[in-house]
Amino acid sequence: MSEDGKMDHVDKILAQWRRERPDLDVEPMGILGRLKRLSTHLGREVEAVLMKQGLSSSAFDVLATLRRAGAPHRLSPGELLEMTMVSSGTMTNRIDQLEKAGYVERILNPEDRRSVLIALTEKGLATVETAVDAHVVNQHRLSKNLSAADKAELDRLLRKFLADFE
Repeated sequence: MSEDGKMDHVDKILAQWRRERPDLDVEPMGILGRLKRLSTHLGREVEAVLMKQGLSSSAFDVLATLRRAGAPHRLSPGELLEMTMVSSGTMTNRIDQLEKAGYVERILNPEDRRSVLIALTEKGLATVETAVDAHVVNQHRLSKNLSAADKAELDRLLRKFLADFE
């Protein structure tokens, strides 16, 4: 139950399992269920803000990765893959779509003419700058119900949980 005594959707599911299978320890089901539901809700909210900027979250992911790389805002396709956790086919498709939209360009790698780099165009840089501003404002809005101490504790716990997988 929440701090105000209200049951959330996951509480109801857990109560059903406890009634039907009292032999099961469903505590992890509550944690994972809440993480999944929260991820879905947050994903929708993030996507809505990015769509107002003309970007999907997957397009923003690539543009933001290039932006974070620093000037001259270009990376190899392999570096993009490493930082975005998608398959090479998915990355190729994303780059193709972003190139068609004029946000990125493929340029010859000056250090190895046999390979290319993916670089932000001026349009891509301007777009990601505006989008990241809106994204950060939205993230603050989405986490406003948490105190600074809550945020620090949640961040610590999630980092600990994620460490088992990474």
